[in-house]
Amino acid sequence: MTRLLASLGALTAVLTLAACGSGTPTSVDAGPPRPGGTLRYGLSLAPTCSDPAQSATNQTLYVTRQIVDSLTDQDPATGAITPWLARSWQVSPDATTFTFQLRPGVTFSDGTALTATSVQKNFDAIVHTLTGAKAILAASYLAGYAGTDVLDPLTARVRFDRPNAQFLQATSTPQLGILADATTAEPADRRCLGNDIGSGPFTYADYRQGASATLAKRAGYTWGSKVFGHQGAAYLDRIEFTVIPESGVRTGSLSSGQLDVVSDALPQDAAQIEASGGRLQITPNPGVTFGIQPNLTRGPLRDAAVRAALLPAINRKELVDTVLGPQFKTATSVLASKTPGYVDLSKRLGYAPDTAKSLLDKAGWVPGGDGIRVKDGVRLSFGVLFSHAFAGNQAILELVQQQLRTVGVDLRLEPAADAEYTARQSRKDYDAVYYNSTRADGDILRTAFGLDGQNYNVRQPIPDLDQVLSGELQTTDTAARSALVGRAQQLILDNGLWIPTIELSQTIGVSAVVSDLKFEASARLQFFDTWLHR
Repeated sequence: MTRLLASLGALTAVLTLAACGSGTPTSVDAGPPRPGGTLRYGLSLAPTCSDPAQSATNQTLYVTRQIVDSLTDQDPATGAITPWLARSWQVSPDATTFTFQLRPGVTFSDGTALTATSVQKNFDAIVHTLTGAKAILAASYLAGYAGTDVLDPLTARVRFDRPNAQFLQATSTPQLGILADATTAEPADRRCLGNDIGSGPFTYADYRQGASATLAKRAGYTWGSKVFGHQGAAYLDRIEFTVIPESGVRTGSLSSGQLDVVSDALPQDAAQIEASGGRLQITPNPGVTFGIQPNLTRGPLRDAAVRAALLPAINRKELVDTVLGPQFKTATSVLASKTPGYVDLSKRLGYAPDTAKSLLDKAGWVPGGDGIRVKDGVRLSFGVLFSHAFAGNQAILELVQQQLRTVGVDLRLEPAADAEYTARQSRKDYDAVYYNSTRADGDILRTAFGLDGQNYNVRQPIPDLDQVLSGELQTTDTAARSALVGRAQQLILDNGLWIPTIELSQTIGVSAVVSDLKFEASARLQFFDTWLHR
């Protein structure tokens, strides 16, 4: 209890500040936008790699999204896929061929032109060079990739050996952003050193792994997304990202005017931010909720009854009310409620500790002398691997630990630094792993739970689920695909592959001098329209 109280003290009990809305850019009335100036941004964690294709964490994507353009964009308000580097496209009825007509006149920051060959080299590099853990998301988007044909200098035809209906939305992500030949020719590790060359509105001026990144405005940029609020070059001259892990230090720097924007503003920071004229901007993340993913090959979690009992044993409302605050939501399915294809399964996720106890009783797990259940001499105990990519992870899991103990389950917390966390994930060296995954498309379920995805469950085939995950790739009909995504969420819970806890929200502290800071469709920041009035 002492450790939990310490964590809650760091996060405070309940957020009393009213949220600024669901991602709508909010600012004081400062007149028309003015170009110029340097925006100073405080990251809560260090970027893991400067290459957009290898970006995974939100803090990394806040940086890498700015230097790379994508073939398409996704409207955050409607979810519609809109033109960007591709001015038009055609998708074959069987979703195996995608033909993109590129915008003429686009150049990378080294002066070379965007061509269909650029698209070919980018996708080839992801599949053939950035293998394994280097670009997990990008590779999953290119599942079944058979090659890219250059039909003419500005027409690229991307082929798959099986249907891949999610690919069009995937082309809007930074992971499939288009980089110059000089970058795609580099090995994976060298693409993480800040030398990446994109066609985006900003370029790398300086990059210091684990410490800072500085971006400079790209002069002559005229090919922005149709979703952007203006055309032409970005307003900001520079963006300086500094890594400041301590929330209190970030907030103090924002309030004193040393920083203009900070990541992961916490509840106790709200009053200080408001007192200095600042505000919070909040948006919920689409994708897979935060949850516990059990390794089906280790310990008590091999027992389906144990996994089933964990669902009603967790009081999700208490997690939000006690640890996070009203800008967060309880998980009501495997997918977050903002995700296309989400279905409300909240009736299956209600808090019912007596039900959890009954399930464990029937499965032969009986309380031991210390209250922890035992079966055949084995304690009902398992570890959960997690990182501090989200500031609330420790406190959430400590409260879950207490909740599970009341039904006779011993949850051991295994926090890990990013490098260790990634390495253990890759080796499948854990009883369970805790994380979330952001994407504005229901295909994120295939990435997280498919046999051809991350498969952190280390599971064998489950025919019903595998058929549904395969099926959603085979139809471009929105309603049919949503129905399959909905069925997948039910089957994932049926098989105990995910124990949902909460939905993630991005909470950004913004000073009064910043206008038009926006979230894109996947809840990552887009600085193209941002401007300063100091």
